Amino acid sequence: MSDNELGLFLRTRREAITPGEAGLPAGDRRRTPGLRRAEVAMLAGVSIEYVIRLEQGRDRHPSAQVLAALAGVLHLTPAERVHLHRLAKSADPGFSCRGGAGPARTVRPTVRAVLDQLEPAAAVLLNQLSDLLAWTGGFARLTAPMGLLDGDPPNLARYILSDPRARDFYPDWPHAADEQVAALKQGPFRADPHVAALADDLTVLAGDEFTDRVANVPGLPRASGTMRLAHPDAGPLRLAYETLELSADDDQRLLVYLPADQATATALRNLAEPLRLVAG
Repeated sequence: MSDNELGLFLRTRREAITPGEAGLPAGDRRRTPGLRRAEVAMLAGVSIEYVIRLEQGRDRHPSAQVLAALAGVLHLTPAERVHLHRLAKSADPGFSCRGGAGPARTVRPTVRAVLDQLEPAAAVLLNQLSDLLAWTGGFARLTAPMGLLDGDPPNLARYILSDPRARDFYPDWPHAADEQVAALKQGPFRADPHVAALADDLTVLAGDEFTDRVANVPGLPRASGTMRLAHPDAGPLRLAYETLELSADDDQRLLVYLPADQATATALRNLAEPLRLVAG
């Protein structure tokens, strides 16, 4: 399993940007997508040999100036720029997430109050390990029938990647699995011993389904989007999700799911208030 997260991130972002987006002529035919290494080097003001070393993991300590230049050439978003700097920082000897503290599992009272106010919507609080720390009744109605809450603590990554029921619950399972790997790789990944231990577990539990994604899926999952679920009682559902990051001290994120269409909204209402049979 490769640990060259910085190189993987730079390569995938280089391959994702078109010459036109980078201000270069876009008329020539290319056998591979995106920019060439030589073009990135020219635009960033570094040598092509240095770009190769970064992508191959032979140099993992670029300066802040080089990172800024690469971020500009690759048109990284603010969140992607933060992620790039974290990847470079995690290569420093002695680096550890949250100063060596374990995964955040304490839920602040105000965060619990926010969850209470979100009812009956489906919402869940997770830490960096994707442990489920707290959730709304709406989330329980949505996920408990498929076993997502069975763990102690429940863990979203472990469920999606290793529980056979997840493939029925998530019709677009490959995409859901990609997103979970990306979430685990957001930040130091194996530089954090707790994340590394979970990754070792998933290597055993999920095998190639996990290790192949680690090698090919860059960090930084989508913060928002639309997903499909197949609920055993409510039927097919389309949900819009939004990710709300708490403070760095918390190192937690709040996922909120809302109906993406009227049929889903109706199904969720029926799930929350099941029809009562009236004797005739």
